[in-house]
Amino acid sequence: MSPNLDSAIKSQVPALLLRRLFGASRRDEAKQLQRTPAPVGRRRVFVQTETGCVLGMDLDRGDNAHTVKRRLQLALNMPTGGTSLTFGDRLLENDLSFIRPDSPLLLTRNSINRSCSTPCLCPVSKDFEHKDCSGLVEMLGCSSSCARVKRLVDDVVTAIRSGVDPVPISSGLGGSYYFRNVLGDRVAIVKPTDEEPFAPNNPKGFVGRALGQPGLKRSVRVGETGFREVAAFLLDHDNFANVPATALVKITHSIFNINCPVNGGNLAPAHDQQQQVNSKIASFQQFIAHDFDASDHGTSSFPVAAVHRIGILDIRIFNTDRHAGNVLVRKLNGGTGRFGCQTELFPIDHGMCLPENLEDPYFEWIHWAQASIPFSEEELEYIRNLDPRKDVQMLRRELPMIREACLHVLALCTIFLKEAAAFGLCLAEIGEMMTREFRGMEEEPSQLEVMCMEARKRVAEWEPFSATAEHGEDTDFQFSVDMLGEYSDVVRSPRFNGSGSKVSSFRSPLSKLVESVDEGSDGHEDQNESDRVLYAGWNTSSVPSKAMGHSGNASKSAMNRSADEQLPSSMCFVRLSDMSADEWDVFLEKFQELLKEALHESARAAVGQRMKQRLGTSCKF
Repeated sequence: MSPNLDSAIKSQVPALLLRRLFGASRRDEAKQLQRTPAPVGRRRVFVQTETGCVLGMDLDRGDNAHTVKRRLQLALNMPTGGTSLTFGDRLLENDLSFIRPDSPLLLTRNSINRSCSTPCLCPVSKDFEHKDCSGLVEMLGCSSSCARVKRLVDDVVTAIRSGVDPVPISSGLGGSYYFRNVLGDRVAIVKPTDEEPFAPNNPKGFVGRALGQPGLKRSVRVGETGFREVAAFLLDHDNFANVPATALVKITHSIFNINCPVNGGNLAPAHDQQQQVNSKIASFQQFIAHDFDASDHGTSSFPVAAVHRIGILDIRIFNTDRHAGNVLVRKLNGGTGRFGCQTELFPIDHGMCLPENLEDPYFEWIHWAQASIPFSEEELEYIRNLDPRKDVQMLRRELPMIREACLHVLALCTIFLKEAAAFGLCLAEIGEMMTREFRGMEEEPSQLEVMCMEARKRVAEWEPFSATAEHGEDTDFQFSVDMLGEYSDVVRSPRFNGSGSKVSSFRSPLSKLVESVDEGSDGHEDQNESDRVLYAGWNTSSVPSKAMGHSGNASKSAMNRSADEQLPSSMCFVRLSDMSADEWDVFLEKFQELLKEALHESARAAVGQRMKQRLGTSCKF
């Protein structure tokens, strides 16, 4: 063995052993959270079927997945054979002791039975039917950071009981609703998880997938944008970026849309559906009164600090959909805001953040002049104080259903932000390193992805893991084959140099995009306002030009096509979800080494160069 190799191994192996013996690894932290004693007595949980039906039930200590399924079968008159009960990444069987109160569980049909039609053989008896005695609005999890949401929930419940009904929002691709207080003022935006684009109960014709399958972005599953909205709020420490207060709720009202009954029967007539009470799991976000969004106003008046703070959040959460329409603008006539300006910004719509794989993010602010101004000392201090380990622990505690792959993305991007900001890069330069480029019509990995690919290669070549890698074992999976079709886990462009370098390239031409539909901004916009949306890879015949216009009446004859036909092509250059805890620790070490090298190299290459214009895609809904 060469002296250099020998010294390298000697320096690395003790570090790994010390972490195993004395350091709390990610797996240890997760196990510690799981070992938290269950509360004495019953725990209230909410079980959601893959078609969107929600049932609240109490778990006893002796309950298991079979008893939960049996209660669903009796209460909903639905077959539960060939189904699995899941909680985030976990498949639930006998032990449910680690399930905390107010947790959402998902009942999914096993892929082998997904296309089968099983007759319902369960008799319905009122003596055995499990009644759902939930309140009108129940928060899923309670933390001190949700005090504002609790007050809003109380206002909404009081209004509903006083006869003030919510109002459906016509704009957007998904189902969303204004909920009001007793005075009739909008106080909250509610987005049911089963009414997202491609979800079973989407009211605008974008259907074709079950909850838990790939959605509008392939690395964000249908039904999982809601908890991402909550995660963005929780990660916005001290309301640094102005994210509106958000929580996950179980909410009941007759206004919600149902496309198909849970037991497979026929839909009730329209007048009966209006009287039918439907329970949903949904994101519940404070409504922000505003004058317009960033797409309707010149960006030159935006405070530099406000743009920086939104950008810092977007980088941490790897936001794949920060278009101008989801930055709300409030004019402060006769007064000044947080930064001594008469304009205040509010970022909304974070359902496409924290993907399970690195995709191509979209940062609208990368074009704005404010993003090229260096960070202030206050912003640098905020970035220095970010602790990815604590953030991961906090999300595991507050959102236990969140998938481990999402937490990997959070940790990776926070480390990347901290290193890049400390090196002196501005916001636009950091966004550039995260954004993919096109050469001809082929997509190239971003600089961030190139570093991750090389880090994974080094982890695989590292001696303690090389023997395991030879067996080709993969205990984790991203999506099953039947769910993804042609989706590829790892696709490398022929122009990508395997050694880790990337050929200079440029963004794809506008011919790759289809400019369609005028659409409001996800319910925070007034119904008379509209803006432009870009969809990548969609055939114009599948999205009529006015499909989601002011009326919100999507052309269902055109929309009710297979979700696979409507989805844009997706490319994944590197996976972060299939590493063990030890491999993940080593991966982060290798990544940080490569990052330091890349930062110095980019600084040398940037001399005399001008930043390139970016053309991106958005999936606003």
